[in-house]
Amino acid sequence: MKKITAFEYEGCPYWEQGKKAIDELIKENPEYGKIEIEWIEEHEHPEIIANYDYQATPSMFIGKEKLYEAHLYETFEECKENIRKVFERAIK
Repeated sequence: MKKITAFEYEGCPYWEQGKKAIDELIKENPEYGKIEIEWIEEHEHPEIIANYDYQATPSMFIGKEKLYEAHLYETFEECKENIRKVFERAIK
């Protein structure tokens, strides 16, 4: 399994949507709960975020490869499907 590095921004509605999607995905497939995710809060670690290319949260990387970044007007269904794809990549 590959480790996911993910960025969050407390109070962001897209981050809240992503958190809900992750919870649902883990309930649907408990294997996803075994994936190591390192969550980095933007406000707390500007020195880390400077090394990653993204504009919105949640954003998820494996290594330096960005696999998902939330976008304006993203629906919950889109968010959940995108995060599911990241989880599938991490499991392989």
